[in-house]
Amino acid sequence: MPDLELEKLRIEKTAGRTRGRRKNRIAWGLVGACLAAAAAVLYHQGWLTPAVQVQAAVVQTLYPSQTFTLLNASGYVVADRKSAVASKVTGRLVFLGVEEGSRVKEGQIIARLESRDSAAARDRAAQNVTVARYQLEQAQAELANAALDYERKKNLVERGTIARSAFDTAEARYRSARASVEALTAALRAAQAALEEAGVLLDYANIRAPFDAVVLTKNADIGDIVTPLAATADAKAAVVTIADMNSLLAEVDVSESNIAQVKVGQPCEIRLDALADTRFPARVHMILPTADRSKASIKVKVAFVERDPRVLPEMSAKVAFLSREPAADENTPFRAAPAAALTPRNGQQILFLIEADHVREVAVETGRRFGEMVELRDGPPAGSRIVTAPLDRLKDGTRISTPKQ
Repeated sequence: MPDLELEKLRIEKTAGRTRGRRKNRIAWGLVGACLAAAAAVLYHQGWLTPAVQVQAAVVQTLYPSQTFTLLNASGYVVADRKSAVASKVTGRLVFLGVEEGSRVKEGQIIARLESRDSAAARDRAAQNVTVARYQLEQAQAELANAALDYERKKNLVERGTIARSAFDTAEARYRSARASVEALTAALRAAQAALEEAGVLLDYANIRAPFDAVVLTKNADIGDIVTPLAATADAKAAVVTIADMNSLLAEVDVSESNIAQVKVGQPCEIRLDALADTRFPARVHMILPTADRSKASIKVKVAFVERDPRVLPEMSAKVAFLSREPAADENTPFRAAPAAALTPRNGQQILFLIEADHVREVAVETGRRFGEMVELRDGPPAGSRIVTAPLDRLKDGTRISTPKQ
């Protein structure tokens, strides 16, 4: 009996192996199914297909005038009327009434030099005029007396009442008095001229603005010696530098090979680095009649059509020389993409927007065409990278690669 019971507890090896093989096949089948599903997903996402090498471009913000620009040149904003205001005499600066940015009017006193010596010279000249005037009055009185005596003795000598010698003496005295009056009259005029000269020299101590302007730089301060020649190290030749802000224009260098495309009065647009979002209408003011041999260029002055207070001297400027005047509706910037980046699909214009290493299909509404660029009325913002070629190999989600820069 014990042997029979032990016999019942024996496990058949063949049945265990069969069940094990069945379990393995099921497991491997599940693994294969998962791998197939993953492969399908990866294939659909483009991971199992080679990346398409594409050419890329950028959605840009353009002005219509860029499509009819003949050439561009760079330079700086300068003032056509600019002055380094100095004195005609040497002296110590005792008053300075302006600073950088101050607006001054023509004739306004900007600064003043020490002038006690000139004031004393003017006072002396004024006293000389007074002396000369009194001397002239005395001579005129003497002339009047000599004239009366001359007329009296002239009548007497004609009647034979007095000797001829007495008449000759009276005549000589009259003529001397008349000459003395003329000499003192000239001396008075000379004294008055000397007084005027002293006044002019005194006024040289007042440094005035030569025209309406804005102070750009302050070159001297109170206590400095100001001299026209600036002969010493600590002397200043100019007190301030001023500029007429209404005379601002852009000076640019145009290559000699392109100067034939520029003419006086030609419409232009000025763009400043400091105000990159604004384009200022302008016109060619002057083409300088000389070339710069070191740069093989000719300087061109371009004037702003309208004054803008934000524009300052020495700002970096770029000038676009236009083939025609912009129309009224051609002054507003717009987004644009290369025409080569657009392709029609399902009745819509499509762009392929680059996102990391794949593309996303974007439908856009287009507008006007300007050369090789097409206006985008909606779609990706400026600066977005888009594909220009090959568009026929792309679809939404296609994996891509771009040439290394």
